[in-house]
Amino acid sequence: MGTLDRNVGMKDVEESCTDSTNKLDAGALFVLKSRGSWIHCGYHLTTAIVATALLSLPFAFASLGWAAGVVCLILETVVSFYSYNLISHVLEHHAQIGHRQLRFRDMANDILGSGWGRYYVGPIQFAVCFGTVIGSILLAGQSLKAIYLIAYPDGTIKLYVFIIIFGAFSLVLAQMPSFHSLRHVNLVSVVLCLAYSLCATVGSIYAGHSDKALPRDYSILGSSTQRTFGVFNAISIIAATFGNGIVPEIQATALAPVTGKMFKGLGLCYAIVAVTYFSVAISGYWAFGNQSKSSIISNFVVDGDNLAPMWLIYLSNIFPLLQLFAIATVYLQPTNDLWNAYQWMQPRVSSQPATSFHGFCCGRQQLPRQLQLQPCSLSSETSMQS
Repeated sequence: MGTLDRNVGMKDVEESCTDSTNKLDAGALFVLKSRGSWIHCGYHLTTAIVATALLSLPFAFASLGWAAGVVCLILETVVSFYSYNLISHVLEHHAQIGHRQLRFRDMANDILGSGWGRYYVGPIQFAVCFGTVIGSILLAGQSLKAIYLIAYPDGTIKLYVFIIIFGAFSLVLAQMPSFHSLRHVNLVSVVLCLAYSLCATVGSIYAGHSDKALPRDYSILGSSTQRTFGVFNAISIIAATFGNGIVPEIQATALAPVTGKMFKGLGLCYAIVAVTYFSVAISGYWAFGNQSKSSIISNFVVDGDNLAPMWLIYLSNIFPLLQLFAIATVYLQPTNDLWNAYQWMQPRVSSQPATSFHGFCCGRQQLPRQLQLQPCSLSSETSMQS
């Protein structure tokens, strides 16, 4: 009898989940397909968190010093892991009672009340994701130009040309049909973040032992006011490197039942965080002290002299550039979902079943994907030309 009741209960939950899924709009049905495993969640989380911003950690340490820098980094690691794990537990709870939430705005509507998702959480998430896409395009254009200037120091090609090039390639990746379809792209992204973190660490150690290295000074520069603002700036930099505004969307890619999958994915992600963040922060600050720049790779060249081998400098610029393709595509997924569903105007319910190929190929689904990155590229080019 106990087994029978349990089976009946599980059947009711599955039917409830099915009913909830059938009520989703076309954006969620096609962008947020739930087919992945915990390791795929780990790939997505790592791409969303472990990004090129970690190369600025030595710069943050320069305003904090050794003790405060290490303590802040450890605290942010613990706090962010706890926060993301807490969100995943809330999502798991709602999935177990038959009301699986796939997006941040769904959580806001259920927890805070109707309207909070559409008018408060949704716009904030959209701004964060869309801004990340634009920032990735800008940073990639700068990386491309840096590589170009290393090869051709007297080159005259303008920055906006490199931004256009990156935007054109990103338009291709933007056609990936769903978040789950990015799992292989994000696996490559994981390898790339490990690769450029290794390059940054090795390059810092090499530069630190170079005869051309500047004298190391770990004192905190500036007046008391400058130091105070420097501390706040450093804390914000460290906090930003752990930012992730798409945790529910990532968990939505996991195949039901979702219990425990996100915790394993977070474990994989934060194992990579521990390896990359601490190695880059400690080695970079050790090598350059309070002269650490906003990107530690910039410290490898001082007054035209290379403090690291040329091939290592090339790789240190190429690997982050390649990962930016994955980052931009990942943060496009919530905005694709939003555009596809027309969430701002009114909730739309897909007239096609979840497995319908026609539903995905309709103009309302494809047109936003085709046009999504064009305003991003245009905004980036305009801001850089000003």
